[in-house]
Amino acid sequence: MADTTTPAIGIDEANLKEINAGLAQALADTFTLYLKTHGYHWNVTGPHFRSLHLMLEEQYNALFAATDELAERMRALGEVAPGSMAEMLELTSLKDHEPAADAMEMVKNLQRDHEAVAAALRPLSEAADEAGDGATADLYNARLAFHEETAWMLRAFAS
Repeated sequence: MADTTTPAIGIDEANLKEINAGLAQALADTFTLYLKTHGYHWNVTGPHFRSLHLMLEEQYNALFAATDELAERMRALGEVAPGSMAEMLELTSLKDHEPAADAMEMVKNLQRDHEAVAAALRPLSEAADEAGDGATADLYNARLAFHEETAWMLRAFAS
């Protein structure tokens, strides 16, 4: 649902529509990953409880902050950001509910999701850059770096 006016910021309406669709996808994936990470934080057990509990807290805090950045970028580009669970579930490419009793299974699920989000962000960044939207490309690149680093940390934890 778009606002009644398109912002006059030097990006044509067709590109704005494509960029905002990508932002909505990134927002939904980030929110889904935030919720999964927070749930795993609450429910992790085992010999690595403390270190994993703290690591997941750092990750879900970063993911939650990112949801705000992505949503506010959509607003700056004239689009209403998805704000309900139904919208997030419709837009996300990630598995929403993956209960895991084993801490290493949690780690592997999150690693896979961070890698999937990174893979999805790369072409979005390129498309935003080609459309002349360096601000969104920069936002995507920062998110891409976070997801790649987080996937690496999770891989290292699980090895």
